[in-house]
Amino acid sequence: MQQKPTLLVLAAGMGSRYGGVKQIDKLGPNGETIIDYSIYDALRAGFGRVVFVIRKSIEDDFKEVIFNKYKGHAEVDYVLQELEFLPEGFKCPAERIKPWGTAHAILMAKGKINGFFAVINGDDFYGAHAFQTMAEYLNSLSIENDSDMYSMVAYRLSHTLSENGSVSRGVCQADADGFLTGVREYTKISRTEDGIAHTNDDGSRVPLDADTLVSMNFWGFHPSLFDHIERIFKEFLKENLNQSKAECYIPSVVDELIRSGQARVKVLKTDAEWFGITYQEDRPGVVRSFRNLYKEGVYPEHLW
Repeated sequence: MQQKPTLLVLAAGMGSRYGGVKQIDKLGPNGETIIDYSIYDALRAGFGRVVFVIRKSIEDDFKEVIFNKYKGHAEVDYVLQELEFLPEGFKCPAERIKPWGTAHAILMAKGKINGFFAVINGDDFYGAHAFQTMAEYLNSLSIENDSDMYSMVAYRLSHTLSENGSVSRGVCQADADGFLTGVREYTKISRTEDGIAHTNDDGSRVPLDADTLVSMNFWGFHPSLFDHIERIFKEFLKENLNQSKAECYIPSVVDELIRSGQARVKVLKTDAEWFGITYQEDRPGVVRSFRNLYKEGVYPEHLW
């Protein structure tokens, strides 16, 4: 019998724009964090194990606020993502302060996961339907025969914006069979007086449709991904090691694998309303959303 899929939670982000460690901020009506809701929804959907990616500087707080509460409810583990944790032959520049990106974060879990797994951000609320959809798809695959079959949950762009500033999104294209054909990372998407648009570095704007499918970094993978990331990340480092702000994003890795024919990515659509904290000003809206979900009976008074 195939093992239940693992949930890999990326929770090592610096939170520089937010101004604090948002992964452990108590936002729910009874002090719940966003991660609490994600773990609750994942376990209900059929995930069997949770692995967190964190950084050393928040390790003690993380274990106190997040990690210990899940004991007895799920099998949990964690790995550390640090700037100096690079493949053999590479040394982190002394002046580097920015993380290497989501692809590097996932790579940290190599050796901890040997079955199908999903990846989410620790500071995003995805909704129960997204976890149900992903779990069902991963459970339909064969670990022996589907090593090139990946997946992603796609959200409508209009369901993923912040009212308080621009956001980064992986804009997706899919073929008639529902498989991803490409992902392009846009780093400055916001609402404008004319609708939704991406602002280029030169100040020009590219309009985007409200129903554009975007990645919120909710991916489903076979463990074959780890070897792919390691290879691609090494190539990234060869070109960008001394670029202080360069990051290796998982959408870029997936895009390369699709274009080279090494992977197929099923697009799993959801109408769920995503929300999260990018800026400090987003916090009141998130608190209000969780309060409303509790009042509507979507979640119990106490998750754990």
